[in-house]
Amino acid sequence: MATLDVVAFHQTLSNWGRWGDEDQLGTLNLITPEVTATAAATVRSGRTVSCARPLDTVSSADNPAPVAHHMTGTATEGMGADYFAIASHGFATSHIDALCHIFHEGKLYNGYPAEAVTAHGATKLGIHRLHDGIVTRGVLLDIPARRGVDALEPGEPVFPEDLEAAEEQAGLTVRPGDALLVRTGRWPWRREHGPWDIGSLAAGLDASCLPWLRERDVATLGSDGVSDVLPSRVDGVGMPIHTVVIVAMGVHLLDNLDLDALATACAEEARWEFLFTVAPLVLRRGTASPVNPIAVF
Repeated sequence: MATLDVVAFHQTLSNWGRWGDEDQLGTLNLITPEVTATAAATVRSGRTVSCARPLDTVSSADNPAPVAHHMTGTATEGMGADYFAIASHGFATSHIDALCHIFHEGKLYNGYPAEAVTAHGATKLGIHRLHDGIVTRGVLLDIPARRGVDALEPGEPVFPEDLEAAEEQAGLTVRPGDALLVRTGRWPWRREHGPWDIGSLAAGLDASCLPWLRERDVATLGSDGVSDVLPSRVDGVGMPIHTVVIVAMGVHLLDNLDLDALATACAEEARWEFLFTVAPLVLRRGTASPVNPIAVF
């Protein structure tokens, strides 16, 4: 896709001011009490499925900053106690990005200045703004299943027509206020081929999907990768999905999810919609939070 077209998306797809000049929630405003109640009414079997990866304490090509886990209490001390240190961003930990995570031309979402992110944390758009959590309808679009493969190859793009074909196969339409989850099959590929530098080569959404995401008015977007196809296929724009979705549209991104058990559950339940809940940690002024999203059928 042409670079100028992607840059123009910052104006044509913008949600700045849509919910007021002081808004700090972005498209989460689309999750009204009515949307949540409707999503809760879809629960039938009561089956629950985690969409998170275990916190990885081992360094690898896709996890250069592993979680540090230190025991501060054992049988010797007479109790079990420990300490975790986590770099929430990156390509290993399941996390949700705050809207202060990405800058474009010196601005954050809704026009806040990049200087709002200080050495003491984000004074605007911090992850603590999500203290009430996300509870809405979740929708899984399983792209490898649609293409008849176990996994997309690293670097393989997903186009709007793929999303629409997966919608059709699932028998639903992504609608305003949904949590959209796009599976690429990252973890089966990793198990077969081993870890790789996903920051340089990853299956994901092509930049041409951006108008589609804006048209559907998704409340949040998640993937088993980082949503962006890498390389981006757009000269001079490294991660167009991250940049436009977060800064222009105000969509919180869920990265590095594990959607394999969810895909299995969807197939067994014969439905690709579910109640979806995310409860970020209340990290004041934080730019992200580790999460364990739960799907309920």
